[in-house]
This record gives sequence, structure tokens and C-alpha cells, in this order.
Amino acid sequence: MNIKGNAIIAQGGGPTAVINQSLAGAVIEMKKHKEITAIYGALHGVRGIIEENFLDLTNATQEHLEEVAQTPCAALLSTRDKPDQEYCEKIFQVFKKYNIRYFFYIGGNDSSDTVRLVNEYAQKEDYEFKAFHIPKTIDNDLVINDHTPGFGSAARFVAQAFMGVNLETKALDGIYIGIVMGRHAGFLTAASALGRRKEEDGPHLIYLPERSFNIDNFLQDVKSVYNKLGRCVIAVSEGIIDEDGAPIAAKLKTNVSRDSHGNIELAGGELGDMLTKIIKENLNIKRVRADTFGYLQRSFPGSISDTDQNEARLAGMAAVQFALMEEYQSGSVILDRVGEYEIHYTLTQLENIAAKTKHMPDEFINQEGNHITNAFIKYAEPLIGTDFKKIVSLNAPMVNKI
Repeated sequence: MNIKGNAIIAQGGGPTAVINQSLAGAVIEMKKHKEITAIYGALHGVRGIIEENFLDLTNATQEHLEEVAQTPCAALLSTRDKPDQEYCEKIFQVFKKYNIRYFFYIGGNDSSDTVRLVNEYAQKEDYEFKAFHIPKTIDNDLVINDHTPGFGSAARFVAQAFMGVNLETKALDGIYIGIVMGRHAGFLTAASALGRRKEEDGPHLIYLPERSFNIDNFLQDVKSVYNKLGRCVIAVSEGIIDEDGAPIAAKLKTNVSRDSHGNIELAGGELGDMLTKIIKENLNIKRVRADTFGYLQRSFPGSISDTDQNEARLAGMAAVQFALMEEYQSGSVILDRVGEYEIHYTLTQLENIAAKTKHMPDEFINQEGNHITNAFIKYAEPLIGTDFKKIVSLNAPMVNKI
């Protein structure tokens, strides 16, 4: 027999363009099941739980939820808090007070670990309870998953941005560096190549955290491309490391700070400035520009993948469906790819995914470590949407000079 009681849902970590699809999908699915007597949304993730800052979503209309689903960023607001044992104790004091028996947390690596910690505390306290992690992250670095909701839309944004930059440098020669999010995994930076149609199209160079970054090799790469094309478009992950595994961006900071999960706060803007300076000083090229994409990648409303939207919705629904099955007490929803492109939703134990990081496989990175392969293009193209526009160049004969 299933547990009967109230449910709570929250969002943690960095927002995405489709995270509210998962929220809406989960809430709409919860409303179908009599075992769930009330539905609460915690504002600011687990912090909202211990502070008892809840929205009552029990009677939220489907029309309103559908409108929220189309809106990027975390509708329930987010947090970076990582619960320890004392924090979990406070959570359960609240859960008991509100008769919370179902907990759904939409998030990435650190959020999945939060669900694991909370679930372990529930077991220790012998509390009748079910906890489920709903995946999301633009970094695409959750293990076991083929890919994660949020990545497709962010990848679409990055690809379109570099398509525009490629045209810009064709019109006015120069060197462009785009710093893309990705602490330990280079999937999003690699997505910069998804808009390329010709060999001479940018990005001409791509640097990922999975390969060590050497300044001398970098300068040689840039010089080679610039001498050939008179321009060079470069995509760089904020998480690139040196030969010793130290983050290049962190080395630029006098005082290195960390977040609540122990992650070094990277200096994307400083990284772009440093690489620009190195090129100017060593290659004597004056027109060099760097941008740090930053928050723009995560919740940009004008570049959302329809595939990503649909999959995020189904992931939220799947979590609730698993929770209402008697054989499951907890778990993390997994996206499996079947055949050419079909997604199946399965469940794995929380400890299989919590606080683990997936990296770009070797087959996705070229031998030189400065670009990606066709294997990555084949993998990522279905994720960025069915209506991804292609760039078309003028195709007309030159007029003979008089």
C-alpha cells in the first residue's frame, strides 16, 4: 500500500530555460493521485523548507501551470545550500509538522546529493517517506544519463551565439574568444560547433576541461588559424585546467573563494581578459575580443529547444509516477537514449548519481585536444531542437574587374 500524505517540490542549483517544465509536469501529475493530499512548493530549495516558505500548489490550475512551464528560470527560486546532518534534522522537523511524505527536488549533481542525504536521514529516523531527484543541468554532467534537461536549450544558445560571431569575424576580421560555462565537463563549450556548416566556419578552436591547456600550444593554434583565414573564433570552457590539473581561471585570482559545496568560484571574465592579453602581446594582433557568456546561457527565453522542453516535462512526470509505485522508495530519474533518437525514462538509486560528474568521452574530442569530432555533433544535434536555423551565405559570381 502506498504512503498517503503531503508532497513538497523544490528547485536547486543553477536555473535552466526548461526547469519549470519539470515543475509543471510533476505538479500536474501529482494532482492525479489521491495518495498526495496537498502539494507545496518550497521557495529557495531546501532553505525554503527549513524556513517554512511554501507556496500551496494544490489547487493551481493547469492553465496557470502551463504558462509557468513556458517561463525560463526557477519559478520556485533556488539555493546552493548543501544540507549536513543538523540541516537534515531541521528539514525533518518541518516535514513531520506538515506531514510531508513525498519530496521531489529538481537539480543537478549537488542537488542529487542533497536528495540522498535527506533520504538517508529519513531511513535513519524510520520516517515513512519517498524522495526523488528530477535531473536538470546545463552542464550535461550527470552520470548514467544520456543527457540532462536544460542542456539542449543552453547548447542551442551557445551554438547560435557562435554562429553570429562567426559571421561577425567574416565581415570584420579579428580574433574572438567566448568563455562558456562548464566547470569539469566540456559539453556546453563543445556545443559552440553545432552551427558550423563549412570547414572555414568558427569556432575554429575549442578548449575543454577534459584536456590540459598549454599556453604555448594555444598561441601556436591561434597563429596557425589566423595566418590561414585572417580571423579566428575560439570557444573556451571556464573550467580549463593546466598540466597539473589546476583551473586556469582560479590561478588568476588573488583570493580564491568556494561555494557551499566546496567548488572553486571560477573567474570567467578574468580568463577571457588574460587570453586576450596573451594573444595581443605574443602574436601582435590588435583586434582581439573576449566575452563571458555567464548567466545568459542558462535562462535565455529566445533560444529554447522544443526537444528540451518536452523531455524536461516528461522527467518531472516520470518522477511522480515512480514515486507512486510501491516498489520504489527513492531514486533519480534517468534519461536513456534508445536507437537513433528515442528517450526512455528509468530510475537509478540515488547513490549511483549523487555528487558524481560525467565528462566528455574521448571519442567526442579531437586528437589535438583543440576541437570536437563528428561523433559529438551526431550526439548533440537532436538535443537543440527541431527548428534550428542554418546560416546561408550569398552565393553569386564575382564581377570581373574593369
